[in-house]
Parts: sequence; C-alpha cells; structure tokens
Amino acid sequence: MLRGRDRISDLCVQETPCSSELGDERVADLAHAALIDELETWPKPGLVSPVDSGSHHDMDAGTLRRSAAAIRPYFAELVAAGRRASEMAGLRAIGLRAEAAMLAATGGVNAHRGAIFSLGLICAAVGVARHAPAPAEAWAEAVGRLWGGAIARAPTSADSHGGRAARRYGVGGASAEAAAGFPTIREVGLPALRLGRARAPDDPEAARVQCFFALMAVLDDTNLLHRGGPEGLMRAQAAAAAFLDAGGIAAPDWRDRAIAIHRDFVAARLSPGGCADLLATTLFLDALSRPA
Repeated sequence: MLRGRDRISDLCVQETPCSSELGDERVADLAHAALIDELETWPKPGLVSPVDSGSHHDMDAGTLRRSAAAIRPYFAELVAAGRRASEMAGLRAIGLRAEAAMLAATGGVNAHRGAIFSLGLICAAVGVARHAPAPAEAWAEAVGRLWGGAIARAPTSADSHGGRAARRYGVGGASAEAAAGFPTIREVGLPALRLGRARAPDDPEAARVQCFFALMAVLDDTNLLHRGGPEGLMRAQAAAAAFLDAGGIAAPDWRDRAIAIHRDFVAARLSPGGCADLLATTLFLDALSRPA
C-alpha cells in the first residue's frame, strides 16, 4: 500500500506543466489510478484490499488489478466518444466492451462494473468539455446535465445484484446517482476527502478512509442491501456514523476502530461495493480538478 503520496498524486505532479487540455490517455491513466488507490485503501470494511479479500471469496487484490488494467483502454475510448458528441447508446456500447474485457481478465468475476459506469461517464464528460482543470463538482454535474435524462429513462439492470436490490427496495442506486450529477459525491465525498487531507496532510490513505466512511454513512448502497437487506444497510451506516462521530481519522485509535468494523462486516458477509465505486469516482473527480 502507498503511504505519504498516492498514485493519483504521482500522475498529477510532473516537472513540466500539463496542457490546458486533458488528453485521452491521461484521463484513462487518472481513472486507472483512482481504481488502484481505492483498492489499496485500508481499512475499508468488508472490501478487497492488499491485506485480505474482505467479504469476498471470488476475488482478491490481484483480481482487481487485472480488471483495472483490462478496462483502462476503454476509459480513453470514452473520452474520445465524448469529444465526438456520442449519444448514450454509443457510450453504452463502449461500456459493454469494457465489461467483456473485465470478465475475460477476471475469469467471469464482476470486479468493476459499477466503476466502468460511473468513471466512464465522467471520462465522456471530459471529452465533451475538452479543457482542464475544472472544479471536481463541475465534472460531476456535467454528467447529469449531458445524459441525466437518458440514464433515468434506462431500465434498472436485472442482471446485477445491485440492480435487483434497487428494484426490490425502491432505492435509486448507481443510475440515479449519475443521472443527478453525483450529488452524494459533491455533497459528501469530496468535502470528506478534503477534510481528511486537512487532518492528515502526510497520509493520503487516511484521507481516503475518511472519505469512504463518510460515503458509507449516507449511501443507500445496493450491494449492502443485496447481502444484508435493510438491516444490513442500517448496520453499516450506523457503524460508519459512529466512526465519524468518534472523530474519524482524527481519533488516535482510528485505524484499530476501522479494522474492528472490517472484521464485523466480514463475519456478517457485508460488502459496501457501492461505496467503493463512489470512493474511486470521488478520487477520479478530484484528480481531474487538480493542476498537473
């Protein structure tokens, strides 16, 4: 795991200034880096990290690394598609090819379907705008402005655990979040990431943990609903809120507290995969907004 500097920082800090325009490959690099930073964040209750596989028996850190590498080229394609003003059908076709590449790389394991959707839409929005940097919140809002209607009109997936949980329990899920311009990221994720950096300026991993718990405290995570029903979701949200109320990463024992929650989630087989996707999306949006 990385300490002191995160992978996205390594990509954003260069000896020479970057062009005012974000190139396709650079955007894809930042999206890939966000996925790796999410993976390497620990403790992250119930989820895969280099430490263990959390509540998952079908994947480990290597699985997620292979998946992230396999889908990286499609992020560049989505930037180019946005520049061509592709409609949602064109973006969806690229996303489906990215999913096929993911499944081929992981032996059929769904490692990053949600991330392909969220990060992919942001990549396309960058292609439409053709300039950088812009406030992270502006990139998020652009997705809703450009494709919110098309996303909202699309039927909820009946093929994914998250889609079925969204239909069963009447929550919006990833589609509703994207259609609205990622309000949870704008109102919770990004402020929490910035707060984490202010509290731990020399520990980017700690800032990511702060962001993750803030997201988990409020998100109606369909992966938690799939695995634990409403009781599992409320249990996870309560644990996250208690962690934050105790000071979050400002508390001296924050890491031990987070590890204890992780062990509790593993015992209950809870996995906040939607929060993991939003953490990666938050990191990606933040990286896009930071000067090179």
